[in-house]
Parts: sequence; C-alpha cells; structure tokens
Amino acid sequence: MKHYIRFPRLEGRASRQAHADLPEGTFERELGKEGFFGPATQMYHRHPPTGWESWEGPLRPRAFDLNGVQGPHASPFDAPEVLYNAHVRLRFWRAPEKMDHLARNADGDELIFVHEGTGHLFCDYGHLEYRAGDYVVLPRSTMWRIESTSPTTCLLIEATGSTYMLPEKGILGHHAIFDPAVLDTPKIDEAFERQQSEERTRVLIKRNGRISTCTYPFNPLDAVGWHGDLAPVRLNVKDIRPLASHRYHLPPSAHTTWVANRFVICTFTPRPFETDPGALKVPFFHNNDDYDEVLFYHAGDFFSRDNIKAGMITFHPCGFTHGPHPKALERAFVQPKPATDEYAVMLDTRDALELGPAAIQTEVPGYADSWKVKREPTKLAAE
Repeated sequence: MKHYIRFPRLEGRASRQAHADLPEGTFERELGKEGFFGPATQMYHRHPPTGWESWEGPLRPRAFDLNGVQGPHASPFDAPEVLYNAHVRLRFWRAPEKMDHLARNADGDELIFVHEGTGHLFCDYGHLEYRAGDYVVLPRSTMWRIESTSPTTCLLIEATGSTYMLPEKGILGHHAIFDPAVLDTPKIDEAFERQQSEERTRVLIKRNGRISTCTYPFNPLDAVGWHGDLAPVRLNVKDIRPLASHRYHLPPSAHTTWVANRFVICTFTPRPFETDPGALKVPFFHNNDDYDEVLFYHAGDFFSRDNIKAGMITFHPCGFTHGPHPKALERAFVQPKPATDEYAVMLDTRDALELGPAAIQTEVPGYADSWKVKREPTKLAAE
C-alpha cells in the first residue's frame, strides 16, 4: 500500500479549484505523480510554462510524420518500430493486400489499431472484419493474418510480457465509456470456413524479438468451434462514449481504454467543450514527472496542436512541462464551436521510451520550437 506524503496547502494567489477560475493574468501548470492519480499541485505563473526560447540536448518534445513510412510490409514483424521500451513496442505497419503466412507473437499481447483501410482478419478463433478506427486485441500467441479490401495502415502496440485489460471504472459503473457488450469476437462463419484448406502454410513466430518459422502441410486455422473467455476482441472508436464535464477539464486518464503492465492506452473522441465560463477548455499545462506521453493523431481537427495532421505522432518524454500550442492557448476559455472533432490514440508509459527506425526517419525538425512566441511579461492584477 502506498502512503504518499500529503499536506494540501494554498500559497499566494491561487485558484481553489484546479483547471478553473485562474487568477487573472496567470497560466496554470500541474505537477503530479503517477499520471494524474497521485499527489498533485497546481502552480500559477506569469508566463506560459512552455515559453522556452531554445532546446539543447537529447531530451525534447518531438513529432514524427508516419505518413512518410514506406511500405508495404509483408509481415507485421517487418513493420518498423517507432518507439519502444522493455514493456511496450510501437510499430507502424503498411499491410500487404493479402498476407501469405500466419503471424504469432509469443512476446506479448498485440493490439492492432487500424488507422486506414478495410478488410478481413482470420485467426485461431475465426473471422473478423475490420475498418478504420478499430482496435483489435490479439492474445499472446494467437495465429492470425489479414486480407485487405482497401489499403490498410495500422499501429501495432505490443504489450511485451503482459496482457491487455480493461481499466477500473469505479463509481462510473461497468457500462461507462463503452459497454462490454460492444466488444466483438471472431466468428466461425462462412468466410472462415472458406479459407480453410490443405495448403502448405508458414507461421512466423516472434519470441525474444527473433523470428522462427513453423511450416504446416495444411492451414492450421481449421477450428470448427470454441468456448471460453479468452479471445480477440474488436472495439471501434465510434463505440466509445467519452466522459465529459461541463465545469471541469478532465485529465487524459479519464479516457483510458486499455491497460497493461507499466503503460496505458487512452482514446480521445469527439465530446462537448466545457460550458462554464471559468473552466479551461484546452489541456492544462502539466509536467511529465512519471510518464512518457505519445499521441497518435488518427482523424479530425486536433484543437490543442498547430500544424499536426492525421498520421502524425507527438512524443513528450518525462522531464519537462508541456501543454497547448500558442494558438490553442488563445482559445483557453472560449472555443469557436461547441464540441471537439478529433480522434487520437494516446500511449502513456511508466518507463522511458527509445526511438526506433521509423521515428528517426520521419522526425519533424523544429517541433520543440513550435511553442516559441514573443510575449511581454504578464502583470498580475493585484500589482
């Protein structure tokens, strides 16, 4: 059991409610532990906490344009890594029209997020159709392949050595955010039966990052039935009903979709803006004191970022303050429309991430400078 040193205090000019009714002429910054779940303090500053003038050294905010990743990649194991650590590996896959083998990841559960495309996934358990915006969770060592009916690009997020689970929903109840009834599982249907054959079939198996090949004289996706509570599941982002608050800007953790060992995955979907005049209507400035934050932009208008488009990733590692870009900050309390219009996938990791080849090849230069703005020192109202 954790026993944090906790002693709530209020010093100087400060709001009594986080993320609302800021002292005039100030900018709020949250310092917190355990990714919004531990002790936290809100600071109130004269200047935007991202008002730096330069960056030196390897630690800095980064952005990557994965639209520049070339493909196709015949196997998901050929997909180049973007970011990784000992507990999670993020890859970007331009899938082939039809895989000529089966894939089997023995290193951990695989989460497929379909960014673009439509098609069919065949696995031990049967057949699933997929479309853009689908999450497909594949338990470790599931054999699978896809046949695309339109060009398909995916994020592949491996839970190395662990299992994907649903977040604890607490007082919200079992059916909040999305009802488990919307989770689809594979079917042993006509499409699955048609793909069964006596054809020689290769299975590429990844274990400890190395590939082995097992060859069968038949297609091992030959199940005639199954029962149990372990199977792949499919969830589309449009089936997520996000939490919203009219008077308080909720932290990213309120949008958690999947949890695994030492990382979480959140999904941002369209929601109403806060209506209370004093409530922040953009993400608040906050420190990355315990987590590295990765955001993949899937579709829509990304209201807290400038010059970011679908297919890009931002990476804000632990160790500095980040928050909305200057143009978004101008709309901190008044938005021009009633609701957000964005779909994005966020990966928060408890351990430092390393850059993979796809990140190095597609980095957007100067991203750290995108917060720079000429600004005169703010004068507090009481001065």
